[in-house]
Amino acid sequence: MRKSGSGQNGARGGRSGSRQGFRSRDDKPARKAAPAKPRGVKSVATKTRAPSALREKPAARPQQARPAAEAPRGPTRAQAKAEAQEVLATGVQTLVVEPDEADMRVDRFLVARFPQLAFTHIQRIVRKGELRIDGKRAQPNERLVAGQKVRVPPLKLDQQRPVARSAAKDQDERDFLKSITLYEDKDVLIINKPMGLAVQGGSGTKRHVDGMLESLTGEDGQKPRLVHRLDKDTAGCLVIAKTRFAASTMAKSFRSRTTRKIYWALVAGVPRVRQGRVSTYLAKEGDEGDARMKVAQHGDEGASHALTYYAVIDTAAQKLAWLSLKPVTGRTHQLRAHAAHIGHPIVGDPKYFDIENWELPGGIQNKLHLLARRIVIAHPRTGKPIDVTAPLPPHMQQSFNLLGLDTSQYDPIVEAPED
Repeated sequence: MRKSGSGQNGARGGRSGSRQGFRSRDDKPARKAAPAKPRGVKSVATKTRAPSALREKPAARPQQARPAAEAPRGPTRAQAKAEAQEVLATGVQTLVVEPDEADMRVDRFLVARFPQLAFTHIQRIVRKGELRIDGKRAQPNERLVAGQKVRVPPLKLDQQRPVARSAAKDQDERDFLKSITLYEDKDVLIINKPMGLAVQGGSGTKRHVDGMLESLTGEDGQKPRLVHRLDKDTAGCLVIAKTRFAASTMAKSFRSRTTRKIYWALVAGVPRVRQGRVSTYLAKEGDEGDARMKVAQHGDEGASHALTYYAVIDTAAQKLAWLSLKPVTGRTHQLRAHAAHIGHPIVGDPKYFDIENWELPGGIQNKLHLLARRIVIAHPRTGKPIDVTAPLPPHMQQSFNLLGLDTSQYDPIVEAPED
């Protein structure tokens, strides 16, 4: 499952992973956070006992370790989450950010705490300024620090309270996730997301990866969480963190751009420049459900810089081109918008394909031909690169077969510059 499109590609991928400067990481942060509870218990104990009593009874010293062992008798994470959800429906509450929730975006923090709320609902609350962090209005992309206080406004839940999960349904979802797993260990899960499966819920979306991850919730109440996202119609490698430590560490890897991502696409026409870069500003336009990204100017409201490297791997009768794409930034619909911007939209793209009177070659399905082909990311604990490749989805494999495109060819974008 770690093999890439070719032997050369895989060999280069290993070296390129090293060149990315993956920093060795271990679980020291996790070990430092662990003593927090025993210290808190000890401070409570010293307040309730006279110092002299502690000095007079040396035997009490080993006994002071007992409260730490007894701590699990308190509410589990699952119970605490259930209680928090109950409060959410009735009034204002203040949540304290735990050490293993540090560096999470505030919207992701709320998704983790209140999974019964739709992500779009949470985004709306943040946008309206109803959330406060340490008394200040929260920003949608603001990241949290351990110990901060997040004020959640009173909310009326539009949907009914979630019913108890079916054991049979959980097993079905676990089996499905296992069937599309490309890599897994105790911290990381990488799946081959099928085309057409949403990553997160939204208006009218009931089946999605984030919901399926509920079936993998551990006894401690920790549910695996998404580290990044793919569009619903984009197939391929999707990284999931199984622990909060892994989520925090890998999120930093994505933000620092040390994670290598390679996409494959089939586009209309053949770019005149066979290997190049696309650098624009992108801004969202339209409503939430029908939003698309448009090329904008620096300084425009909501505009963010987006950078993509591309290379032509092969062509078919000068009518179609097989591109390898490497996004340096991670904007919404970035690759789809950039492909359309250079005049070569991705085949089957319902939002950005804008060539008039263009006919789809016979036998090719009108579905988005975009694959998150390969990802190389540092392991959150060891720092060693995890190098995973996803196969072509069925509709793209059919198109490649019809066009005679050979996936064993060298992928030139692997050697593209990083900046």
